[in-house]
Amino acid sequence: MKFSKDTRPNGVTDKETAQMLAEALPWIKNITGKTVVIKYGGAAMVDAELRADVMSDIMLLKLVGVNPIIVHGGGKDITKAMDQAGLPVEFKDGQRVTTEEGMDIVRTILAGKVNQELVRALNEHGNVAVGVNGIDGGTIIAEPASPELGRVGRIKRINDSLLQDLIDADYIPVIATVAIGNDGGYCNVNADVVAGEIAAATGATKIMFLTDVDGLYLDFDDKDTLISQLSADEARDLIAGGTLSSGMIPKLRSAIRAIEGGVGSAYIVNGTIPHAILLEMLTVSGVGTAVYAESEDASNPNATLGNFARKLLENK
Repeated sequence: MKFSKDTRPNGVTDKETAQMLAEALPWIKNITGKTVVIKYGGAAMVDAELRADVMSDIMLLKLVGVNPIIVHGGGKDITKAMDQAGLPVEFKDGQRVTTEEGMDIVRTILAGKVNQELVRALNEHGNVAVGVNGIDGGTIIAEPASPELGRVGRIKRINDSLLQDLIDADYIPVIATVAIGNDGGYCNVNADVVAGEIAAATGATKIMFLTDVDGLYLDFDDKDTLISQLSADEARDLIAGGTLSSGMIPKLRSAIRAIEGGVGSAYIVNGTIPHAILLEMLTVSGVGTAVYAESEDASNPNATLGNFARKLLENK
């Protein structure tokens, strides 16, 4: 004998669940058939429970007709492997100094270990993910950015034909950010930068950067200065102001680059929040910081944009 229950283990009733699904419908309709780039990193990539949440969120997006592209880093694993190999770990201007020996480790960790682990995790939901790195199909072409940084690359070109073929075949590309150098070598490219360039090249409608904080702060030490929405011009002003944390600058620059390339919106989201991807894409309130082309973007259903950010900037 079974008894009827109208609540789930999390305390949400079936009626509340149905209401939440109904409220998500306009957002689903708005994003179905569109490409979304997700830069995956931080604690959400190394914590098993958070990783499971991210994989299920991405799969749900896929099932409702979204075309996700995943771009990932692997900094913690690379640092661990370099320590084990007795190689120095050095950063300049937020970028990892990458010697030829270090580049071998970067390739092994990013294109091998991390990429394969993410593909396997996604494919637990069905054989939908394909691992790609910038060398495959010449997808990411780069040049050495600076002699001081060694094999750190500056992107010259994105050849997106392989990614488009995978999307057309109903696969999810999972991209490791190893590039082929225009000098014939390999390059280590910042994952935030790669995500922004790929979003622009593939005509993505959105790009999301998963990080370990709640979004962009005007003053990171003052949690009341969290910026919920701002324009690309306001983002440029913040970068020029020189007050942002070094980790946020590549994300914000990449968000601006994506928007300049025609991407509709960019989001900096705390990946340690369970189901942060769904909260941002399928709810009215969203989470994190949104960047749009203009201060008040009529195409965004909940844009009340820029006022908080402008007030903060004016008061500095």
